[in-house]
Amino acid sequence: MLTLCAAILITVQAAPAAWADRENTGGTSKDVDAGREGRTINVRTQVQTTVNGDSRTGKTGNLSSVDGDWTPPACWYEPAFSPKEIEATVKKWRKFKFLGLGDFVGDVFDAYYKDGDPYKDYNLDKQGEGMFWAGAVNPNRKDDPEASACDKLPFWVPDNETPKEPLAVTPKVLAEYAYDELPLPETDITMAPEDETKVNLPTWIWLDKAKFRKVSVTASLPDTNLSATTTAEPVSLKINPGTKDATTYPASGECPIVDGRIGEPWARGKSKKNPPCGVKYLRSSGDGSYKLNATVTWKITWTSTTEAGDRLPDGEFGDDQNVVVKEIQSINR
Repeated sequence: MLTLCAAILITVQAAPAAWADRENTGGTSKDVDAGREGRTINVRTQVQTTVNGDSRTGKTGNLSSVDGDWTPPACWYEPAFSPKEIEATVKKWRKFKFLGLGDFVGDVFDAYYKDGDPYKDYNLDKQGEGMFWAGAVNPNRKDDPEASACDKLPFWVPDNETPKEPLAVTPKVLAEYAYDELPLPETDITMAPEDETKVNLPTWIWLDKAKFRKVSVTASLPDTNLSATTTAEPVSLKINPGTKDATTYPASGECPIVDGRIGEPWARGKSKKNPPCGVKYLRSSGDGSYKLNATVTWKITWTSTTEAGDRLPDGEFGDDQNVVVKEIQSINR
């Protein structure tokens, strides 16, 4: 086992990345590194993602989970190599002649995939009946420590079977990956007054109704029945005025969505009303400004054609906005 581990380390650090050069079938797949600090062997993921409906051009961002203990998976195992591709890969190592490492690595992998421990003749007699599964890294999380968890050598899985491997790709794993791919619109709030507000003057805040609709992403693995669709639905806007010297509307600072809109646009005749969503600053910002943070909370669900689906942790996405607050000037006569 130590010899095999040493060979893996040499493979990643000293030789061409043969495990990571399988042909990409397209879609939105992204390249990933061959591993973290030489500890793992990973291939380029073949998972493809599609944004459903509105293309949402313009600036977008990604969610942060409200559950600090949960993140989308950093890696998983997915179908990667046919028996012929495993055989060709071992032959490629043998062409690497530096200090005889190619033959050394080739001997180790032949012992594993050819000589019957645990596979014989690369499973060539089972060509078309299954695939060798390999570790693939979530390209959005390739720097996470957990990205090194999928460190097994490619292993055989017959067609239409689910491997007994906790990190094997499933519809739920695809749904969690799609969580990272949701293109959410910037939290670009509208305020009235717009450029500068006054002490003790309620400032109205609202969001463009057209921008904050449901958005969903489908993640699928080609040539399998594995797919999942993850949907984000906006539910509320949280306001943090950037100072304790402020009052929010409502008092909780969380504005719900009502009839598809967050907040209400200001209009003439509303000056003496309190806004359904807004803030009132109680002290001037002096020569500077307050950094108001507006964060939308999104409810996340997923569905699949093969599983019932469920909720995923709510997500948040927000922006900061500088707010200048001046004292109301009065003239005494």
